[in-house]
Amino acid sequence: MDFMPADTTSHPARFVTFEGGEGVGKSTQVRRLVARLGASGIPAVRTREPGGTPKAEAIRSFLLQGRSESWGPGGEAVLFAAARLDHVNTLIAPALAAGKWVVCDRFADSTRAYQGVGGGLDETLIDGLETLALNGHVPDLTFVLDMDPDLAFERVRERAIADGLSLLGDRFEKEDLDFHRRLRDSFLDIAARNPERCVVLSADTGEDALADAIWQAVVARYPHIPGDGA
Repeated sequence: MDFMPADTTSHPARFVTFEGGEGVGKSTQVRRLVARLGASGIPAVRTREPGGTPKAEAIRSFLLQGRSESWGPGGEAVLFAAARLDHVNTLIAPALAAGKWVVCDRFADSTRAYQGVGGGLDETLIDGLETLALNGHVPDLTFVLDMDPDLAFERVRERAIADGLSLLGDRFEKEDLDFHRRLRDSFLDIAARNPERCVVLSADTGEDALADAIWQAVVARYPHIPGDGA
C-alpha cells in the first residue's frame, strides 16, 4: 500500500473506529465514510479487525473459524492482541504518519466487549494486552452502532440467505441471543465511560440516514473538512 506523505497542515490524520454487535452495518458504514472522506479531499485507508495485514488476516481466519474456541476467552484475547499489534505497526501507524485517515471496522473495544464482559475475562489482563497492542494509537473517534440483537440477527439471517451462506455464521455470530444482549450492554457501557471519544448512533434508522448521521458527527468534530462529502 502506498504511504506517500500527505499535507497534514489543514487536514491532520485521524483514527476512526466502528464498534457494535453483529449485523449492525459496520462494514457498510466504514466503506461509505471512507468514500465520503475521499470525495472531500481527505485521503483515508479502510481496514478491519481482526485483520488488515497478511499476518493479522491469518489470525482472523483461525479465530472466526472457531479453531481457537477451546482456548477460552484468555487465549482468544492474546490472539486478538497479536493480530492488533501487527496491524498497528504495519498499517495503522504508517498510514497516520503519512497524513492519511484510518477508518477501522472494529478495534480494541471489541476485545474488551467480547472477551471481557461477554467472555468474563479479567479486565486487568485486557488492559495489559491493550497497552501492548495499541502502542499509543488510541482512536480519535469511535462510532458505536447500536441495535436490538433480535433485529440485528434478522439482518444476519437475511444476509446469509441472500449470500447462500450457512445460517450458523462465524465463531461469534453463532453465540446465543443472551450473549449478544450482554455484548450490546458492554458496548454501551464502554461508550458511557468514554464520552469524549465515543458517539452512539441507532443502527436501525436505515443505511442512508445512518451514513448522514455519521458524516454530520465527523464534520461537527472536525470542521476543517471541506465540502459536504456527498
